[in-house]
Amino acid sequence: QVQLVESGGGLVQAGGSLRLSCAASRTIYSLNPMGWYRQAPGKQRELDAAISRGGSTDYADSVKGRFIISRDTAKNTVYLQMNSLKPEDTAVYFCNAGYYDYRQARRAESWGQGTQVTVSS
Repeated sequence: QVQLVESGGGLVQAGGSLRLSCAASRTIYSLNPMGWYRQAPGKQRELDAAISRGGSTDYADSVKGRFIISRDTAKNTVYLQMNSLKPEDTAVYFCNAGYYDYRQARRAESWGQGTQVTVSS
Protein backbone atom coordinates (compact mmCIF):
# COMPACT_ATOMS: atom_id res chain seq x y z
CA GLN A 1 0.00 0.00 0.00
CA VAL A 2 1.18 3.50 -0.82
CA GLN A 3 -0.03 6.57 1.01
CA LEU A 4 -0.29 9.84 -0.87
CA VAL A 5 -0.85 13.15 0.89
CA GLU A 6 -1.78 16.23 -1.13
CA SER A 7 -1.43 19.82 -0.06
CA GLY A 8 -1.41 23.28 -1.55
CA GLY A 9 -4.98 23.82 -2.63
CA GLY A 10 -6.89 26.98 -1.87
CA LEU A 11 -8.75 29.96 -3.23
CA VAL A 12 -7.14 32.04 -5.96
CA GLN A 13 -8.29 34.67 -8.42
CA ALA A 14 -8.45 33.97 -12.13
CA GLY A 15 -5.02 34.40 -13.67
CA GLY A 16 -3.28 33.42 -10.47
CA SER A 17 -1.12 30.44 -9.60
CA LEU A 18 -1.04 27.59 -7.12
CA ARG A 19 1.36 24.74 -6.54
CA LEU A 20 0.04 21.41 -5.36
CA SER A 21 2.25 18.86 -3.64
CA CYS A 22 1.84 15.11 -3.33
CA ALA A 23 4.05 13.38 -0.80
CA ALA A 24 4.40 9.61 -1.19
CA SER A 25 5.09 7.16 1.60
CA ARG A 26 7.85 5.47 -0.36
CA THR A 27 10.33 6.21 -3.09
CA ILE A 28 8.61 7.60 -6.15
CA TYR A 29 10.95 5.57 -8.35
CA SER A 30 8.74 2.62 -7.42
CA LEU A 31 5.62 4.46 -8.57
CA ASN A 32 4.83 4.56 -12.25
CA PRO A 33 3.18 6.66 -13.36
CA MET A 34 2.20 9.40 -10.97
CA GLY A 35 -0.49 11.79 -11.96
CA TRP A 36 -2.77 14.62 -11.01
CA TYR A 37 -6.49 14.30 -11.62
CA ARG A 38 -9.30 16.75 -11.11
CA GLN A 39 -12.93 16.20 -10.30
CA ALA A 40 -15.41 19.04 -10.59
CA PRO A 41 -18.88 18.80 -9.03
CA GLY A 42 -21.11 16.50 -11.05
CA LYS A 43 -18.30 15.49 -13.38
CA GLN A 44 -16.07 12.48 -13.77
CA ARG A 45 -12.53 12.46 -12.53
CA GLU A 46 -10.13 13.32 -15.34
CA LEU A 47 -6.39 13.30 -15.80
CA ASP A 48 -4.57 16.62 -15.99
CA ALA A 49 -0.92 15.59 -15.95
CA ALA A 50 1.25 12.54 -15.48
CA ILE A 51 4.93 11.79 -14.99
CA SER A 52 6.61 8.47 -15.57
CA ARG A 53 9.37 6.81 -13.61
CA GLY A 54 11.78 7.99 -16.27
CA GLY A 55 10.57 11.56 -15.95
CA SER A 56 8.59 11.93 -19.16
CA THR A 57 5.45 14.00 -18.82
CA ASP A 58 2.05 14.17 -20.44
CA TYR A 59 -0.72 16.74 -20.20
CA ALA A 60 -4.37 17.10 -21.00
CA ASP A 61 -4.96 19.58 -23.81
CA SER A 62 -6.90 21.84 -21.44
CA VAL A 63 -3.85 22.44 -19.24
CA LYS A 64 -0.96 22.35 -21.72
CA GLY A 65 1.13 25.48 -21.44
CA ARG A 66 -0.42 26.36 -18.07
CA PHE A 67 0.30 23.42 -15.74
CA ILE A 68 3.66 21.78 -15.08
CA ILE A 69 4.13 18.46 -13.35
CA SER A 70 7.49 17.88 -11.69
CA ARG A 71 9.05 15.82 -8.94
CA ASP A 72 11.65 15.89 -6.21
CA THR A 73 12.93 12.35 -5.84
CA ALA A 74 14.81 13.18 -2.65
CA LYS A 75 11.54 14.23 -1.01
CA ASN A 76 9.38 11.56 -2.71
CA THR A 77 7.11 14.38 -3.79
CA VAL A 78 5.39 15.25 -7.03
CA TYR A 79 4.19 18.76 -7.74
CA LEU A 80 1.65 20.40 -9.98
CA GLN A 81 2.41 24.02 -10.75
CA MET A 82 -0.80 25.61 -11.96
CA ASN A 83 -0.52 28.96 -13.73
CA SER A 84 -3.01 31.19 -15.50
CA LEU A 85 -5.81 29.58 -13.54
CA LYS A 86 -9.35 29.84 -14.83
CA PRO A 87 -12.67 29.50 -13.01
CA GLU A 88 -13.23 26.25 -14.89
CA ASP A 89 -10.16 24.81 -13.15
CA THR A 90 -12.17 24.78 -9.94
CA ALA A 91 -12.23 21.19 -8.71
CA VAL A 92 -10.90 18.77 -6.17
CA TYR A 93 -7.44 17.66 -7.28
CA PHE A 94 -6.24 14.15 -6.56
CA CYS A 95 -2.81 12.62 -6.71
CA ASN A 96 -2.59 9.11 -8.14
CA ALA A 97 0.21 6.57 -8.27
CA GLY A 98 0.53 3.25 -10.02
CA TYR A 99 2.73 0.54 -8.58
CA TYR A 100 3.27 -3.19 -8.45
CA ASP A 101 1.84 -4.88 -5.36
CA TYR A 102 4.24 -7.74 -4.74
CA ARG A 103 2.10 -9.24 -1.98
CA GLN A 104 -0.82 -9.65 -4.33
CA ALA A 105 1.30 -10.04 -7.48
CA ARG A 106 -0.63 -7.48 -9.43
CA ARG A 107 -0.67 -3.87 -10.53
CA ALA A 108 -2.38 -1.52 -8.12
CA GLU A 109 -2.95 2.18 -7.64
CA SER A 110 -3.35 4.58 -4.77
CA TRP A 111 -5.18 7.88 -4.46
CA GLY A 112 -4.66 10.79 -2.17
CA GLN A 113 -7.48 12.35 -0.21
CA GLY A 114 -7.81 15.31 -2.58
CA THR A 115 -7.28 19.03 -2.20
CA GLN A 116 -9.79 21.71 -3.17
CA VAL A 117 -8.82 24.35 -5.70
CA THR A 118 -11.25 27.22 -6.20
CA VAL A 119 -10.66 29.87 -8.84
CA SER A 120 -12.77 33.00 -8.56
CA SER A 121 -13.60 35.17 -11.55
